[in-house]
Amino acid sequence: MEIKLDPSRDDLPLMANTSHMLVKHYVLDLEVDFESRIIEGTIVLFFEDGSRFRKQTSSTKETCQLASNKAYKFRTPELCHIPVTNARTTFNVGYSDFVICDKGEEDTSDKDGNHDNQEQASGISSSKYCCDTENHGREDFLLVLDCCDLSVLKVEEVDVAAVPGIEKFIRPSKLTTVSEELRNEIVHELVTLPAVHWRKQLDYFVRCSQAPSCGELFFDTDTWSLQIRKTGAQTATDFPHAIRISYKTKPEGQSVTWTSDQSGRPCVYTMGSPINNRALFPCQEPPVAMSTWQATVRAAASFVVLMSGENSAKPTQLHEGCSSWHYYVTMPMPASTFTIAVGCWTEVVPKKWSSNDLMIERPFPLSETDCRYVGVCSHMEYPCRFQNAAATTQKVIPHRVFAPGCLKGVCQEILLRLLPPCLSAAHSVLGSHPFSRLDILIVPANFSSLGMASPHIIFLSQSTLTGRSHLCGPRLCHEIAHTWFGLAIGARDWTEEWLSEGFATHLEDVFWAEAQQLAPHDAEEQRELRACLRWHRLRDELRNSPEEMQVLRPSKEKTGHVSDSGASVVKHGLNPEKNFMQVHYLKGYFLLRFLARRLGDKTYFSFLRKFVHKFHGQLILSQDFLQMLLENIPEEKRPDLSVENIFQDWLESSGIPKPLQGARPPGADCGLVRRVDAEVTKWMRLNQRPRKRRRREEEEVFEKLLPDQLVLLLEHLLEEKTLSRPTLQTLQRTYCLHEQDAEALGLTLQKLMSEQTACKWMSKTPSAKSWHGDVPEPLQSSV
Repeated sequence: MEIKLDPSRDDLPLMANTSHMLVKHYVLDLEVDFESRIIEGTIVLFFEDGSRFRKQTSSTKETCQLASNKAYKFRTPELCHIPVTNARTTFNVGYSDFVICDKGEEDTSDKDGNHDNQEQASGISSSKYCCDTENHGREDFLLVLDCCDLSVLKVEEVDVAAVPGIEKFIRPSKLTTVSEELRNEIVHELVTLPAVHWRKQLDYFVRCSQAPSCGELFFDTDTWSLQIRKTGAQTATDFPHAIRISYKTKPEGQSVTWTSDQSGRPCVYTMGSPINNRALFPCQEPPVAMSTWQATVRAAASFVVLMSGENSAKPTQLHEGCSSWHYYVTMPMPASTFTIAVGCWTEVVPKKWSSNDLMIERPFPLSETDCRYVGVCSHMEYPCRFQNAAATTQKVIPHRVFAPGCLKGVCQEILLRLLPPCLSAAHSVLGSHPFSRLDILIVPANFSSLGMASPHIIFLSQSTLTGRSHLCGPRLCHEIAHTWFGLAIGARDWTEEWLSEGFATHLEDVFWAEAQQLAPHDAEEQRELRACLRWHRLRDELRNSPEEMQVLRPSKEKTGHVSDSGASVVKHGLNPEKNFMQVHYLKGYFLLRFLARRLGDKTYFSFLRKFVHKFHGQLILSQDFLQMLLENIPEEKRPDLSVENIFQDWLESSGIPKPLQGARPPGADCGLVRRVDAEVTKWMRLNQRPRKRRRREEEEVFEKLLPDQLVLLLEHLLEEKTLSRPTLQTLQRTYCLHEQDAEALGLTLQKLMSEQTACKWMSKTPSAKSWHGDVPEPLQSSV
């Protein structure tokens, strides 16, 4: 299978050759320097080769070798210590199944085509480029990792056989001679230890990561990847299965953002970059490369390090002014889900602790003595909470909240109160929490989204705190839903984002209604009102976006396919418009709403719990969900439903899905929506009156609206060509728009003011600063 990659297009390349070798575990040892805005250290990768996890075919064997006949130039290991000031090379990767097209690419390289991330300091044991005159590179296996904007300093093989006590992993007959085969056998035994021995496994991963080098490896980098080879290692089986990479990030790297928090103190965090984590550490980006990790991070003692980790890490003082933090995970997940945030965060605790608070905070860790199996799982082996009887009944997992000091009060008042009921609601709907604990961080003001979920940690925008509980609650429920859909169950093909965002959007309403303990009628009214809002947004987005960006399954029958080496592309992955589009959220939501109504809520959510239990810890495609769902629908309820029909009507077409065309719009029978319609009529009458007649006529009496009703009202008003200045001022007086949440303010900014005025007003929105009661000039009352 040949994949053509044109860097001038907006597709994101996934370069790692995961069909040949898979990373099973990462050990990171990093230091954060805020003065230089660099993260520097080492990462050790532990691999399994393709012969271990799939039968090696003849085509795979061919692609394990470089196919081109050109002479390759690698950075060559040197025994001496020399400064490298201007090392250059030309490197061309020749995959038989992965073609890079240069046409139209902006030239960001040196004149000789080098993309080598060369920065190295004098005195560091370094490597320089030299021509491999014997041309061994043509026959040697090439390991390819995803890598961008990193300065790679050294790559070396790790001598895991030198670790004291490691002999217990090897049969006595193999201990006579230390060889590549022996080292790889040690790594294999280590990565395949039974889950019950996870503590021992993590301990030996650390010991092996600190083992001495047994030789440096040839390496080179280009725009998107790091390529590594060892002379004489012609297949993945022969290649070292434990390698250590010394590197440092670049200040301009797109995976992390260096900024200041709301208190003006420096911080750095991963903010969900389109290129994921490849500018944070060399890794395998394709989702199939599910791995565990552990990381030690050093920073100045005044900083707090938060990370995707199962443990609630505490700092260890290394020396005066410097602390170390250590995190780990034992559930294999894609490297793209790794998240880190370093800043002067303040932990927010309740003003008063009650006995109930302490009771629900008790964790249920998995251990050899406590683990009681309650079901059979289908995923690769790891210490799974679904197999722990105590964990399955834990409604509220241990949680912490961190924020800049200036936001501590509002977090105590709003966020801390919402977490227990939202977590409990999620458990009541879907069952066992996949992760044992949760941190929430209020991220800096430049965060471009309302929230982002990663294993064991959620980033929330400060904007969610401005609308009291009605905005923070649903957003918190949305991110908690990603614990199941997006993290515990991931998409095997990243173009199928609806499998994450559609599910989270559909579940947020269910979780939020449960968290509020609403009566069934009130819960249905609230869900219908929010469905009506989403219907307006979907129609607007489909009118104003390219058709090719509206398709939920753009690769159609090729979805999930990769090249023979495992390399692939994410369609439109680098398109800047994608960050502002909600089509995967909205069309995915309406598909799931359609299916839930066809089955009935009780049947649908009962099925969803079964689906979660079967597929947690795994990657899925759309058909995995749809096929299992249809198997659970009685024949009389699915005469026109099939996987093929759903693909055609919902996932592989642009525009409004066929089943929604001509159907009654969401909210048609909702009392909350009808009340908004009545208020819209009043505002239209007011807006159409001549200004001179207004004072002589009886003033309109406007009803008080719920926050979501106000947003729907503004959605309707946005459809009008013009709104007069007096109408805007009356809107401000009636609804105190300056006190509303970011969602209502954003809608107001979108059309109720001119572009120039909006720019002046934007600096006062909660996404940039607190409002502090300032009313935008166009909404101020005037004679």
